[in-house]
Amino acid sequence: MLDESKIIELCSSNPVAIVAIIGSLQAQVSLLESQVRQLKDEVQELKNRLSKDSHNSSKPPSSDGFSRGTPAPRSLRPKTERKTGAQPGHPGQGLQPVEKPDHVQYHELDTCKACGGCLYEPVGAKRRQVFDLPPMRLVVTEHQAMEYHCPHCQAINEAPFPASVPQPTQYGPGILGLCVYLTQYQLLPFARAQQLLTDLLGQSPCEGTLALAHANCYDALEAVEKSIKEALVKAEVAQFDETGARVENALQWLHVACTDRLTYYACHKKRGREAFTKLDILSRFTGISVHDYFASYRNPEYPCSHSLCNAHLLRELTGLWETTGQTWTQRMSAVLRCLKRAKEVAQAAGQAELDPKLLARCGGIYRRIVERALQRNLLPQPTRKRGRPAKGAIRCLLERLDTHEPEILRFATDFAVPFDNNQAERDLRMVKVREKVSGCFRSASGADYFCRIRGYISTVRKQGIDVINALRSVFMGNPTSPSLDTV
Repeated sequence: MLDESKIIELCSSNPVAIVAIIGSLQAQVSLLESQVRQLKDEVQELKNRLSKDSHNSSKPPSSDGFSRGTPAPRSLRPKTERKTGAQPGHPGQGLQPVEKPDHVQYHELDTCKACGGCLYEPVGAKRRQVFDLPPMRLVVTEHQAMEYHCPHCQAINEAPFPASVPQPTQYGPGILGLCVYLTQYQLLPFARAQQLLTDLLGQSPCEGTLALAHANCYDALEAVEKSIKEALVKAEVAQFDETGARVENALQWLHVACTDRLTYYACHKKRGREAFTKLDILSRFTGISVHDYFASYRNPEYPCSHSLCNAHLLRELTGLWETTGQTWTQRMSAVLRCLKRAKEVAQAAGQAELDPKLLARCGGIYRRIVERALQRNLLPQPTRKRGRPAKGAIRCLLERLDTHEPEILRFATDFAVPFDNNQAERDLRMVKVREKVSGCFRSASGADYFCRIRGYISTVRKQGIDVINALRSVFMGNPTSPSLDTV
């Protein structure tokens, strides 16, 4: 380190050395400034990452956490003047009395409460009903195959047992259907399902019997699953999504294709094109595919049209507004919400399409917002580093809005197309619940069992069919077939 006197001496005696020192200092300052900018960018990126939760990104609500300082969940739905709860005119869903109860208890009176006189014949009755469960237990049915002695040839003839009774003792279709219901619909682990059945019935199948019930149910539903898959291929509009799942302690992907009446699940090691090829739905689907912004769905080889999920888009716009403060994000959200409300009002009025003038006006506002935002958020300048510089989240979103405008606004131009991809997300949500409750799939066959059985359960549930009775019919050898009509 040079002191002040030496610096003055060098200035007069050796100015070249001073120039070299200053150049070295400038190079160091430039390097420090570059490092500071890089650190600031990293800090901002970490802040943006920490600020993301379910209301401003695609992260699930379960990842929000409950730590101190975590903001309360906020809905993307705009506030209205309506109060929470049932609205005026709602019919209600209270417990209604039945005309023919199973049992009737009469409560009589002998003396008058006013004068103490004797009372004889009742002149009327008021009714109150109690709904309760009877004592539950397993009902045992014994099958006896009668033996006959032939008086002519002296042979012993034995009547055959029904094909559904191959064992000396076994569980029937009712209890087996209930076991599958508890494990595959209510997502209970085997041990908890066994404990529940023991508490209710005094006895439960062993773990091996439960596993065999799943395998038999899986085999019996093969034809039903195939018919659901083919019906989805022929649907006019279908939704697609995928989520990660732990199978044999490795990351795999559970895919869903669905409508509001049909559900098909499949598990695959890959997330994108290879999995879609194996599933063999998108490669034959000619309707409108509703999905998120995952690029593999927009494969030009697929014969379908596309509609992009606007719930994802609204969350992304909210996240950018909170981190950057750019007002165009709020205006774009307002345009999408305006079209959504206008569509809902038109559908409630029995209309089949929106007013063309409204569509043209909203479309013009949409394009002006994108054009002005693109002018404000220019492409980054090239640097000396190899490769193109990162565009950043804002520029990427704007280019997506610009390129995919027809797919984003398709919900407004075609009333058969939903605003978002929430149906597929709801169908996948239970997969994550299953992982939280029961853990990962310990085998690939277990994941396949879950996909086929859960797809059947989801389908019959959407169509208002009783799930337990449907599963019981599977073990009776005649599965209840859901309607394959997608409308």
